[in-house]
Amino acid sequence: MRSIWNGAISFGLVSIPIKLVNATESHSISFRQIHTEDNGRIRYRKVCELEDREVSQAEIGKGYEDADGSIIPITDDDLAHLPIPTARTIEIVAFVPGDRIDPLQMDAAYYLAASGAPAAKPYTLLREALKRSNKIAIAKYALRGRERLGMLRVVGDAIAMHGLLWPDEVRAPEGVAPDTDVTVRDKELDLADALMDTLGEVDLDDLHDEYREALGEVIAAKAAGESPPEAPEPAAGGKVLDLMAALENSVRAARESRGAEPAKEAEVSPLARRRTTTPKETGGKKSTSAATKKAAAKKTTAPKKSTTAKQTTQKTTAKTTAKTTATAKKTGPKKTPAKKTTARKRSA
Repeated sequence: MRSIWNGAISFGLVSIPIKLVNATESHSISFRQIHTEDNGRIRYRKVCELEDREVSQAEIGKGYEDADGSIIPITDDDLAHLPIPTARTIEIVAFVPGDRIDPLQMDAAYYLAASGAPAAKPYTLLREALKRSNKIAIAKYALRGRERLGMLRVVGDAIAMHGLLWPDEVRAPEGVAPDTDVTVRDKELDLADALMDTLGEVDLDDLHDEYREALGEVIAAKAAGESPPEAPEPAAGGKVLDLMAALENSVRAARESRGAEPAKEAEVSPLARRRTTTPKETGGKKSTSAATKKAAAKKTTAPKKSTTAKQTTQKTTAKTTAKTTATAKKTGPKKTPAKKTTARKRSA
């Protein structure tokens, strides 16, 4: 890999000659500007305003435009002799735990390659010291016309450096979070946890740039004189009216995509049942459904009351008849004296 900067790491009184190598590369597809009528290339020509002619790259240098519009030329030699210790040195200023660095500060990544055999021993010393301490090194260095902040850490058997933004370059998240008071229920958090558990972890090596692949297919089709592939139908969107239902559907879809067994769906908390509105919540008015249920209950109870009254009447009538019959039987023998009197009269 080609180095983009040569210098040294300053580690106390230890100096480690190193070369700075880009640790990342871009695989994005770039485009050229063309003339749409004939596909001719559109180029930017570097023209000197004073001489009104195009100049070569070898004739181009750097200059600072002052407030009055005058240009102050700055050469590469001027930059190489800046009056700062980090002009050609990555100066380590502290060692801190890795969690002290806010990911918002992370910038470009580089590998620090040992420059020559003399650098092998101190390079390995720094690498092993970082490993054993489980810390990272905070450093300052100058690159491309400005002093920068960096973080050194171990990657495999190499030392990597991440460029960091200065703390005052990271904006505070003011006005970003919702300013409306929102209450999140425990059941919603439980479903969110279930969704996170279902999605689980992922091997970053399995992820790829689908946009770049689709763009490559379009370019290949047009190069072959074919029609580019049709774009898939966008997923149906809309407002999320029921957050619980959306979470449950997300958990179910994630489990199906991962081939999970349907039995695991029992772990997901069901949606909360809708509460019946109480008279207190509706201003003292009973709900229509409650009134209907009460009326139906009255109708169902009414026949039972009617049947009971009828049975009571029948029982009363039966008792009265029984008493009358008993009375008649008791009064029957009283007629006997009258018969005896009549018999006496006849004998006389």
